[in-house]
Amino acid sequence: MNTGETFEARRLDTPLDKMMRRHAGRRSRTYTDRKRGRYILARPAGRRRDDLAFDATLRTAAPFQRQREELKKRNRVAFAVRPSDYMRKVRVRRAANLVLFLVDASWSMAVAERMQATKGAILSLLNDAYQRRDRVGLITFQRDRATLILPPTNSVQLAEQALRDIPVGGKTPLSAGLDMAYGILKREKMLHPDVLPLLIVLTDGAGNVSMGHLPPLEEAHYLAERIAEEHIHAVVINMEHAAFDQGLAQELANHLKAPCYNLTDLRAESLYYTVRQEMQSTALKGLEDKR
Repeated sequence: MNTGETFEARRLDTPLDKMMRRHAGRRSRTYTDRKRGRYILARPAGRRRDDLAFDATLRTAAPFQRQREELKKRNRVAFAVRPSDYMRKVRVRRAANLVLFLVDASWSMAVAERMQATKGAILSLLNDAYQRRDRVGLITFQRDRATLILPPTNSVQLAEQALRDIPVGGKTPLSAGLDMAYGILKREKMLHPDVLPLLIVLTDGAGNVSMGHLPPLEEAHYLAERIAEEHIHAVVINMEHAAFDQGLAQELANHLKAPCYNLTDLRAESLYYTVRQEMQSTALKGLEDKR
């Protein structure tokens, strides 16, 4: 099976995209708890005493100096600061995106068309990521297991080799795929705390193989909820034909707290731009979650 048609990635002309692309290199801006990054504002420190913003702390304490004359005399200081005045720095830094594709490689859907579109989109993302330090990975699931076809990488050469021959056929171990994706993304977040992960699940949602004692779909939905609890932004792309759609992909998306796209006429380019828009949404969500 070939690797699908690739194409030159164009820039998306949106306000968020302009903000993210103002400089070369890491594309997405995210709040960080590390003492690195640009100091942009300050918030009350609460119980935290690290990385204090002295300028903001002094401004907070300034209106109370007349009320603290006794405190200043007692401590022999010209300016009195209390713990309630402490302000902590809020920093932003450029963070890399990680896009992990989880693809159903069973015979439950139009495998050849889906695989060709997915391969083309991944290679196009990698070409775009080469200069911007994004990484892309690929997991497939079929028969009785999930397989990590492409570990997170920004190497176009490795991707081309991994995508050349992807096995297809057999049953649909959806929960095994979700479990592997969960493990990889959780590990990536531990190794790279500021990474912005995006999980793209291409499936009809019809899992029929369990890893444990739970029924297949119940097990898959449980794992989807664990992924959502990790605040991992996900997208489900429903690959079932509209005439046979039982709503299982949408049900999976509900448990992932993710949008579900019905792309009946899927091409590599449409998948690519869907992913690009969701990466922008991931960056914005990362900024909001860390406020």
